[in-house]
Amino acid sequence: MARKKKYSKKISFDKPGLRFATPEEVANYRAKRLKSDTLADISCGIGGQTIAFAKHCKKVFAIDLDPVKIKHAKENCRRYGITNVEFLCGDALSEEIINKIPEVDIIFSDPARPPSEKRRDIRNLQPPIDKVMEAYSSKASNFAFEVPPQLTPERIPFSCEKEYLSFKGKLNRLNLYFGDLKKCDISAILLPSEDMLCSTGSKTIVEESKKLDRFAFEPDPAILQAGLLGELIDSIKTKSSLKAYVIDSKRLLLISDTNCSHPFFKNQYEVVDVVEPDPILINKKLKEHKAGNALLRGSIDPKYYWNFRKILENGLEGTSKFHLFLTSKEAILCKKI
Repeated sequence: MARKKKYSKKISFDKPGLRFATPEEVANYRAKRLKSDTLADISCGIGGQTIAFAKHCKKVFAIDLDPVKIKHAKENCRRYGITNVEFLCGDALSEEIINKIPEVDIIFSDPARPPSEKRRDIRNLQPPIDKVMEAYSSKASNFAFEVPPQLTPERIPFSCEKEYLSFKGKLNRLNLYFGDLKKCDISAILLPSEDMLCSTGSKTIVEESKKLDRFAFEPDPAILQAGLLGELIDSIKTKSSLKAYVIDSKRLLLISDTNCSHPFFKNQYEVVDVVEPDPILINKKLKEHKAGNALLRGSIDPKYYWNFRKILENGLEGTSKFHLFLTSKEAILCKKI
């Protein structure tokens, strides 16, 4: 099933290759942004991104250390009718491979990361970003890298554009652009719409409120990870009434007494009711509002989650769907607009 979600054609893959493969919509967006005559794709994997590059470039050089990945990538290019890719199997930082790459317009690299880390560290990527740029400095002046999106801007020690990519409402990729590819310091991009917001050095102070308003708006996770909340508020006409309402360490809502919209609002809500965070009291309120179900949004101890949810949903027979945000002090009942 994962194969069908990622690609329009049946592809050849191994399990690790499929796990880290780039979704087709993401690959196509990135290929459009990096459109050029010649491009080298370092750590090409099973070729999902390579195929997209080949559709927008005259010539692509695809490199991977793993011969199994190269085999799958070649077969996938064949299935997509791609003929303008030259494959190289070996260490991208070795003289043997570097000498086989001519001058190109762009070097793209999706370096491998440790399969498990308590906290993602850009220094643990292989091959390292600085080593790739140093090794290929005579081959290209424009570089692009994919790195873990868990990295916040201050944890990236390079002068480049940091593009946080959201795919269907979820943080999906973090792209770093160097040289002429850089458009700004930090950006957020939504797919499939391709709406973009760039850093402006906004001095807007996002005021935090302890009191809810009638409407609540959920910023896209790319905005929060990129630290572009000030820029988001600047771009909204009713910005003077927007304040931040913190749910927990992972969740934040923008609130206002008037409704407004923006592409970077993942969801828009009307606040219907507020009650103590007790499942019995919440259940009573949901019944009063003729709820059929409630989507739980908040941090609950896993030991109590299912029992909490069972009490919460007991006897709900209505037709309305609610989103329930839980803080340590209250439960906020919202209806999606």
